[in-house]
Amino acid sequence: MSAFGEKSTADEVLADKDLSGKTVFVTGGNSGLGQETGRAMAVRGAHVVLAGRDSAKLDAAVAAIKVEHPDAKLETIICDLGSLESVRACGAEANARFAKIDLLINNAGVMACPFSHTADGFEMQFGTNHLGHFALTKHLLPLIEKGENKRIVNLSSRGHHFAPVDLDDLHFERREYDPWISYGQAKTANILFSVGLEQRFAARGIHAYAVHPGGIQTNLGRHLTEEMIAALMERVSRGTGEFSWKTIPQGAATSCWAATADVVEGRGGVYCEDCHVAAMDDTSSEGGVRSYALDPAIAKALWAKSEQMTGEAFA
Repeated sequence: MSAFGEKSTADEVLADKDLSGKTVFVTGGNSGLGQETGRAMAVRGAHVVLAGRDSAKLDAAVAAIKVEHPDAKLETIICDLGSLESVRACGAEANARFAKIDLLINNAGVMACPFSHTADGFEMQFGTNHLGHFALTKHLLPLIEKGENKRIVNLSSRGHHFAPVDLDDLHFERREYDPWISYGQAKTANILFSVGLEQRFAARGIHAYAVHPGGIQTNLGRHLTEEMIAALMERVSRGTGEFSWKTIPQGAATSCWAATADVVEGRGGVYCEDCHVAAMDDTSSEGGVRSYALDPAIAKALWAKSEQMTGEAFA
């Protein structure tokens, strides 16, 4: 059982870790959980690459970290997960600039946005949260294979409880769009992607973990109205009133734990919350992972569709 829990922070989780010589690549690194994850790992000696859409915001994130940690080893790279062209350009640049990636933290995402599409015509939440990271991971895989203790962490959410993936209508072409069903589907896809990665690459020493960071008030919720927030609270707590927000340092803790904890070495394809591996649970609203999110057959089917939609086949 993990020594850490719901209230643990990223710094506490990493306190006894020496990440010197490690290269960590974090998407959504310009703010919120991504910036905090990158900061905490840089403090422990890692070379951290912060990826995001906006160079000015990335530079601001680096400056903010260096105020307190002037010796932090930080670099930035542009990547818009809503554009396969941008993802491919990022992958090419990363392979030219970096020697390896030991830890890939697929952190970026959008939540409960109005119905819209990515540059490639994918529904925005599924396209950004899953397909963008699917394609990026494929392009970064040669660097990951050169790393040590190689891990991929995919940010999911307890929101995966809201919906499985609808393999017949992933982009809401035939069903009415619901922002929370869309979000749930995308977060389920993040877990299934972790299962698929583990199926394919565990034998090559690469392990994948899905993470629920907890409820954190960051710019991820920029599309939420007060009514939507109230509905979310009701949905996740089922009226029990037991939902509580985490701080950003607490929210980044499980990502840092999944990326570095000895206890999960060699056992990927799992869903983590509050710094432990969650049990499968198809009824509780308070935690656990739904069985449909860990189903190897669904993971395989989603992988095939993801390759088809992105035009990206993993070697």
